[in-house]
Amino acid sequence: MTMFTRSDKVSETGGGAKPPARDDTPAPAEAKRPQATAQPLSHTAPPPPPKAAASTVSVISKALKITGQLESTEDIQIDGMVDGDVRGVSVTVGGDAKIKGTVYGEEVKLSGTVDGKIEAQRVVLTSTAHMSGDVVHQNIKIEAGAFINGHCRPDFGKPESKALPPPHKPAAAPPEQKRDAVVGAP
Repeated sequence: MTMFTRSDKVSETGGGAKPPARDDTPAPAEAKRPQATAQPLSHTAPPPPPKAAASTVSVISKALKITGQLESTEDIQIDGMVDGDVRGVSVTVGGDAKIKGTVYGEEVKLSGTVDGKIEAQRVVLTSTAHMSGDVVHQNIKIEAGAFINGHCRPDFGKPESKALPPPHKPAAAPPEQKRDAVVGAP
């Protein structure tokens, strides 16, 4: 039993078999279906878009020289020159970079030159680093070949002591005068 038949005859008009005419009138079931309008499922705000896995890095190329403060709420890659303070989440100072000022961040990786101070939770001084100034840190890694002319202090995050120096005490009297005073001889 054959369900479909194929006609291999070509009509004289050259078009072959004509497709059946299309009936655009809706079927009775479709004509009676009410049209629904879209309703929101809930009245809460949509969830925020997912954050990117890696944050954006701001780049100061080696062709740039910046005078003044440089601040970012994200990561910074410095390959040029900065005359001023730098503040970012993760600050990377490239091999040809030069900074004259303080570098602040959660993480600072120095491969170039800093003439000032570094204050960060984690500090990495690579073999090409040239640091003139103090490094205040929680964790520090210093590779062989790095140059440091300053102090390294592991007290990042601690408030600096603003206490007054101890009061100046008068010098003690020489032992002979003290003995005379004890004996009571005028």
